[in-house]
Parts: sequence; C-alpha cells; structure tokens
Amino acid sequence: MNKLKLTYFDFPGGRAEPARLAMHIGGVPFEDYRFAPSDFSEVRKTTPLNQVPTLHVNDVQITQSDAITRYVGKLSGLYPEDNFQALLCDEVMGALEDINVKLGATFGKTGDDLKSARDALVTDALPKYLRWLQHQLDSHGGDFLSDNRLTIADLKAFVILRWLSSGKLDHIPIDLIETVAPKLNNYMNCLAKIPAIAQYYANGGSS
Repeated sequence: MNKLKLTYFDFPGGRAEPARLAMHIGGVPFEDYRFAPSDFSEVRKTTPLNQVPTLHVNDVQITQSDAITRYVGKLSGLYPEDNFQALLCDEVMGALEDINVKLGATFGKTGDDLKSARDALVTDALPKYLRWLQHQLDSHGGDFLSDNRLTIADLKAFVILRWLSSGKLDHIPIDLIETVAPKLNNYMNCLAKIPAIAQYYANGGSS
C-alpha cells in the first residue's frame, strides 16, 4: 500500500478538507500533517508551486487540490466508475473550485474594498453558482450530485456550503444559501448527519 501524507493548514475546511473527509470515510490510512498559518511562508518553500494542499504518495509530492481529492476519492470508493457519472462529478468539482477562486480573490482586501468585493459576489456570482448547483442536485435525483450516492463532489460541496454559511466570511450573509438556493441548505444538513461525516466533526475535524 502506498504511504500517503496530506499537508495543509491546521484549520477545519479549506481545499484539503474534501480529501481528508474522503480518506476518513473510506478508511484510507494517511498522515494528516497540519501546520499553523504562521508557518506557511516556510512550508510553501517545500512545495512544487508554493501552495498547499499537497499529497505525498510515497516520495512523490502531488499538488492541485482537485487532483488530490479525485485520487483519494478513487481509493475511498467515492468516485464514480461510470464515465458519464464521473464527468458529472468532475463538472461539479470544477464549478465549486470557481467559487473558491472567486472568494480567494477577495482575501487581502480590507475595509470598503473588501465590502465592495464581497457585495459584488453576493449580488451576482454566488447566487448564480448556488442556483446552478441546486439545479444539478435536483436533476440528479435530489440527494446527491452524481452517481446516486455520496461522492467527492458532495464532500467538496459540503465543505464550501458550510464555509459560506459559517458567518466567518465578512459581508457574506449566513442565510445566503437558504435565501437563493434553499434545497442546498437541506442537502448540507442531510450530509452532516451521515454517520462518518458526523463522527469526523464530532472528533474536531480529524480521523
């Protein structure tokens, strides 16, 4: 069996969280290496593109969060084997990453600049993506985003939806999801009750 080491910040959520969840749910052994945000300037020097997460597979260091999540999803049995269902899963993963990128572009801003940037997202981009995601959920059966079962697409959606509704993002209303795509709110709550996911967060977000 390959030796896996996932490297990311020591906080819940973020781009490594779907991979952490997938390996926890699938019982895949891995080293969950977490570092303080203050150590990022040093950690990034050891990564291929000066960014995290990274996944060591034995001695090979892999970058790009969606690639990592897809790989561990396959190991965990949480990635569709059917090519079309895999396409649907990947489509959702890509759209969710768009949300990460759009929100990420607002970090580092302060004061009125931050408020203006976040207000623009709340007015246009976030509702558009959330309504699209709700449509995908509806059109794929209403419970999961692809393959009629839990996949990494659901895990990534869960992490991002929790983040958007956490109250930790200034100028992002905590009721945004409930307001523009209420079925996603119910979907997020249902995912949170899946025993393996509930156990993960009961343990403080660790395996």
